[in-house]
Amino acid sequence: MRWTDIEQIAADLAARHPGTKPLTVKPTEIRDRVAALSGFTDDPTLCNPRILESIQLAWSDRAR
Repeated sequence: MRWTDIEQIAADLAARHPGTKPLTVKPTEIRDRVAALSGFTDDPTLCNPRILESIQLAWSDRAR
């Protein structure tokens, strides 16, 4: 999985962190949670605020 796999990352975060309100999670924490996902192989330093926001919004949609 890479940073561009937004929907897969969001699905995995929703499954791994049920009950979490994604819109309350800080971007740095999102980065760390994504980097800790099984199957994530991208460089953790290659993300940017736009990618993290996209992940956060997709995760929020799945958490409803």
